[in-house]
Amino acid sequence: MIEIVLTGSIGMGKSTTAKLFADAGIPGFDADACVHALYAVGGEAVAPIQAAFPTAVIAGEVDRSLLAKRLAEQPKRFAVLESIVHPLVAQKRAEWTIRQKNQGTKIVLYDIPLYFEGGTKLKVDFVVLVSAPADVQRARVLARDGMSVEKFTQILAKQLPDAQKRKKSDYVITTDTGIADARLQVAAILRHMGETNQ
Repeated sequence: MIEIVLTGSIGMGKSTTAKLFADAGIPGFDADACVHALYAVGGEAVAPIQAAFPTAVIAGEVDRSLLAKRLAEQPKRFAVLESIVHPLVAQKRAEWTIRQKNQGTKIVLYDIPLYFEGGTKLKVDFVVLVSAPADVQRARVLARDGMSVEKFTQILAKQLPDAQKRKKSDYVITTDTGIADARLQVAAILRHMGETNQ
């Protein structure tokens, strides 16, 4: 089974590109969606986060905005949060991967936004980066509700520069020329992966 990581900084078009892989029949594990489930009522991260950040849990679920405020006040506690969340996500991903292997799936995709920024690297066959020019990225992000230049700058400061991510990736999909072109790039990458793994 070929295992792919799809990654990319904020505003690069990663979520749309993940859908293009899904359209091509590639099942994906979405790390962000997994975290949302872990934070929801009954989620496995709720109790340990409540113990570490008591005021960030409301009505049995993690309030992401309150958690963000606590972390803004005490940035060093990011490590505490990561020590809770990362192992849980890794466990869910491993369970999902086993199910895919048992089903005879040929290729799987791990959608991991902060793959290069995270401490633990998955052993995968290929890393695919979603990228766009800095001005396109900036325009996309600043068009989002509740986004400001200050917030965007803070987010970028926590992410590895795109140029460095390009050097570390096996493939780069550029998203500034439209979805149709991105779809062609996805198809070409999947063809190439199939050829190199025969």
